[in-house]
Order: sequence, then structure tokens, then C-alpha cells
Amino acid sequence: MIEDKNPQHTRLSELGEFGLIEHLTKKFKIAHKSTLKGIGDDAAVIDFTNNKCVVSTDLLVEGIHFDLAYVPLKHLGYKAVMVNLSDIYAMNATPKQITISIAASNRFPLEALEDLYAGIETAAKIYNIDVVGGDTTSSNKGLLISITALGHANEKDIVYRSGAKDNDLIVVSGDLGAAYMGLQILERENEVFKVNPQSQPDLSMYSYLIERQLKPEARKDIPELLRVLEVQPTSMIDISDGLSSEILHLCKASDLSATLYEDKIPLDPTVINSCEEFNLDSTTIALSGGEDYELLFTVKQEDFPKIKANPNLSIIGHMTPKNEGIYLVTRGNTKVEITAQGWNSLQQ
Repeated sequence: MIEDKNPQHTRLSELGEFGLIEHLTKKFKIAHKSTLKGIGDDAAVIDFTNNKCVVSTDLLVEGIHFDLAYVPLKHLGYKAVMVNLSDIYAMNATPKQITISIAASNRFPLEALEDLYAGIETAAKIYNIDVVGGDTTSSNKGLLISITALGHANEKDIVYRSGAKDNDLIVVSGDLGAAYMGLQILERENEVFKVNPQSQPDLSMYSYLIERQLKPEARKDIPELLRVLEVQPTSMIDISDGLSSEILHLCKASDLSATLYEDKIPLDPTVINSCEEFNLDSTTIALSGGEDYELLFTVKQEDFPKIKANPNLSIIGHMTPKNEGIYLVTRGNTKVEITAQGWNSLQQ
């Protein structure tokens, strides 16, 4: 169900492809000197001078990654940008430009895509991003959104997944599990709505969880914070598929193992409360939930004094030699092997 705030429905065929692109992108302004040419030619022209270009692409598909029964299109546009910017920040780089490609079925009027692009425009303004191109086409499977983000960084500043060393501390920003619990609440209320369309649930007590699901924020502040603290991460990844999957990615890329500590994993009180309500284990949700878009990274032991008291960061474990295995030490001091149980986009 598409939220209809505007009774007017303009068929996309009335504008044509180029007319649609021009209409949806006319409000986007160029903010960066590196954008020599944006929308309006066969290709964008970007000049990063002496910096390295960092590129990331994500594809969001209706019915797989989002459900328009409870995801407003403006929020979806905003989130689609965040998904990509998070990957750039995870490379310790600064995003500068994005391209947007969409495929929409004929059930989407122009006004619906205007809402989608309003969210994209809001994200671009807040995160100081230039929209420099993209594509539109029709779809017989609902809505698909593909965004490519381009960033830049000095070569010495770029952080890969493969740079961790034995005994490095494992650090995570923010808290985990809230986005997944927000999704559980939205799906529950959607089922209630199907049975009783007149129901008006009070979701105020879940506002943090729902916002983490519908309007996540890429952690632009963390690379900036680390620069101020004079801490260079040795490896880094964003938490899109769940903590368990991401720590396995870091270990594989760095050819190491890791030990995490259950009592160190940051959980917001609303996550703990909602897990109790849904009869779920909060640690399992933090490990496997996904879509938190926090940053998971490693730092040298000598950087511990610089980050130990920072409220934005939690030290949750350390890297170990490859043959020691990847474990979670529970609150009861039991070692449990960590397996990848996060989001898998190829499972249906």
C-alpha cells in the first residue's frame, strides 16, 4: 500500500524517461568542486585530484529489502542513500557524489516518485552529497532502487577489512539490534492492520526502534571522531548484515580469529525491553539482526587510552591468531563459536 498524501496521479509515461529524470532531479544542486559535470550529459565528470576514488553500490528490491505497506517512500529514499554512504565511511573515506537508478511498475504515479526523491534530496543535503546521474526504467516487479556512491580519501587514510593484527582491539560504534526490533514491531502492526484496518496503534514507546529501521543514519561522525582522537583503525566494516557476519568478514580478510564478550556488546534499553516482549534473546538479535549501519573496526592496543571513555564507542573484544577460532564469551564465561546468521540477500 502506497501512502497517498496527494490525490493527483500523473502517469510516468506522460513525462517520458528524460522528462522524468529532469523533473525528479531539478532541485539537486552541485556542492563540490570535484563534481565537474553532474546530471545532464551522457556521463558525470568527477575530479578527485590527488585523492583515491572509493566506490560502492547497493540494490534495494521491493518485497526483499522493503515493504511499502509500512515504509513511507520518503523514508525509503533517505535510507537508500544511507545504505551506500555507510559503506564509504567504512573505508574511512568521505562520500561526495551518488548516482540513482530506479525501476518502477505502472502502479507508481509521478507523485509517489516525488516522495521517494524528496527523501533522497533530504539525505543529500544533510550529508553534503552531489547527485550526479542515474537512470529510470519500467518494472513488472514493483520498485527497485540502485544507488552508487563515490567518495575520496588520501591513500594513507583508507581502511580495508584486511588490516587487522593479532591482539588488536575490536570496537563498535553506537548500539546494536534496534533496527531489527523496529522491523519486528512494524511487521507485527502490519499484520494487525490487515485484520483490523481501523486500528490506530500507539507506537510512541517504540519510536527509537522504528526510527533505526525506517530512517537510519550513516556514521559520518565516527571517522571524524577518530581523526580528532588521532586513531587510525587497522580494519573496518559497516554492520549491515549483523555483527556475527561482519566479524567473520573481518577475520577472513585479515586471516585472523577473534574473541567477543557478550557483556560488552552495546544494547539500548528499548532493545532489551522489546526482546523480552517478543521472547527473543537480545544478544542473538545484536549478533544477527542487521541494518544497524554502525561501524565495526579494530585498533592497536596502544590506542586504548584514546577511546576507552568515549560514549560513542564500545570495545567488545580482540583479534586472535587464525587457528584459535572465532568465539563469543558469554556472561556465564562460556565460549560459544560464532557463526554467520545475519541477513542473507540471496535467501528467500
